[in-house]
Amino acid sequence: MIRLHSKSNTPVSIVEHQKPFIGKVTLNRNLPNGLRAQHVLVISEGTEIPMGFGLVLLAHDEEVNDCPPNAIRLSQELRYLKDHDVIKFYPDILKIDALFRKDANANSFLVTERCNSFCIMCSQPPKEIDDHYLVDDMLAALPLIHPETHEIAITGGEPTLWGDDFIRLIQAAKNHLPNTGLHILSNGRNFKDLNLAIQVAQVRHQDVMIGIPLYADYSQLHDFIVQADNAFDDTIRGILNLKRCQVPVEIRIVIHQKNFHRLPKLAEFIARNLLFVNHVALMGLELMGFAKSNQDGLWVDPYDYQNELHYAVETLARAGMRVSIYNTPLCLIPESIRCYAVRSISDWKNDYLDACLGCSAKEQCGGFFSSNLTKVSQNIKAFG
Repeated sequence: MIRLHSKSNTPVSIVEHQKPFIGKVTLNRNLPNGLRAQHVLVISEGTEIPMGFGLVLLAHDEEVNDCPPNAIRLSQELRYLKDHDVIKFYPDILKIDALFRKDANANSFLVTERCNSFCIMCSQPPKEIDDHYLVDDMLAALPLIHPETHEIAITGGEPTLWGDDFIRLIQAAKNHLPNTGLHILSNGRNFKDLNLAIQVAQVRHQDVMIGIPLYADYSQLHDFIVQADNAFDDTIRGILNLKRCQVPVEIRIVIHQKNFHRLPKLAEFIARNLLFVNHVALMGLELMGFAKSNQDGLWVDPYDYQNELHYAVETLARAGMRVSIYNTPLCLIPESIRCYAVRSISDWKNDYLDACLGCSAKEQCGGFFSSNLTKVSQNIKAFG
């Protein structure tokens, strides 16, 4: 598992009372002077430290003389940082957050912890706090992200709660990263307001997808899972409004004990009524946040819903829909639908069991969330 956050207990020399700093990592100590202020220089050996960089991270344990007043010893957990990564540094507590990693299989920006739903399996439980700084962080990071990045994601909480600033984020992503896809995770409810869908469409982002959860084929169950009245109706209206405005939509279905038995009916509902969506993702449960607190009533062995998953995938595929299976080991998926499985878990929270070490399919398998290793299927087996 890769750490994205770490503190240093061994400052070398640091100016106190500075504001947090967002910068782009470089290993090039000879970077032109005019570019240095926005860059974070990582030094892996105890040589002379050049001046002018916004921050200097010492990725070694050697003694250093004549340090600049903005140098800090980098903790072991983050010594993987390399060219084109983007970090945020908090001088008061000597903390570093990795905001973007160029070599990561997925990069996302949490832009709020507030939400208008209260999902029983939410991995990021909502908080009623003023966290607009997260929007500011993303806006500051976007110009620093490598232009060849395949895709970035916006997530929450519920990003649409920012209103005009939500649209501002999409516009900024388009302007700074014209060749990068944008995947927005939203519960879809605020798109019941057609004007919001129109605003998203008017940005004309070159490659955007709105990922919206739909957990059941009828309102009572969906509303129970998201713990919000009228959420099912709001979500369906939101999907319809987005597609009316020609904004691509993905339906995301997290599978757990409360809804796995409805997968066949949900697939039929989608194939009949939402055939126009661009993608359907059937997703294994991540045991974080509320899902961990409620795991006894939520976790179900994927082996036990193989039939329901098979029926749902086949139903959607026969209807000509693009469908994928996320967050599920290959050995728990019926062989006939393994071709729909995707390695979807972000590398920083991806792990495997000892039983997987000799598996011939490990490189193709999505493995496990690190948080799920205490609650795994008894049917895991390595392929020979």
